[in-house]
Amino acid sequence: MRVSVIGASECCPTIYNEAVALGRLLAKEGYTVICGGRGGVMEAIAQGVAMVGGVTIGILPGRDTKEANKYITYPVATGLGEMRNFLVVLNGDIVVAVSGRYGTLSEIALAKKIGRQVIVLGRWKELDGVIPARDPKHVIKLIKEMREKDKI
Repeated sequence: MRVSVIGASECCPTIYNEAVALGRLLAKEGYTVICGGRGGVMEAIAQGVAMVGGVTIGILPGRDTKEANKYITYPVATGLGEMRNFLVVLNGDIVVAVSGRYGTLSEIALAKKIGRQVIVLGRWKELDGVIPARDPKHVIKLIKEMREKDKI
């Protein structure tokens, strides 16, 4: 199963650490993680995944795979700029948003538009159609519950 993780390209240490913890948990469950491949939440999630030997796919906005942060397993250059956000959410079976700003909000909207379940950790919990999570462990619990109910 592939999990797309979206979030801000810059974040505070608290959110960064939360994303690292989430990345570790996702990798321990054997999920492949898709993200935007650069800094902030994207780097943190990839770092967490790398800490336990998991796999990340970084879908980059530019044309150079060297844009990827050092924790990305497989960087994918697109040359699409922010339009690559659609590819990030399209390639996950489920989407997890970790705080973020308007770029993250656009990804949440794109994910809902194509029928993806979206779990939200931090900001954007008040949006219709998203599933709020308390912490990284709760995200994993929610994913497992949805898999059991064949919702993903």
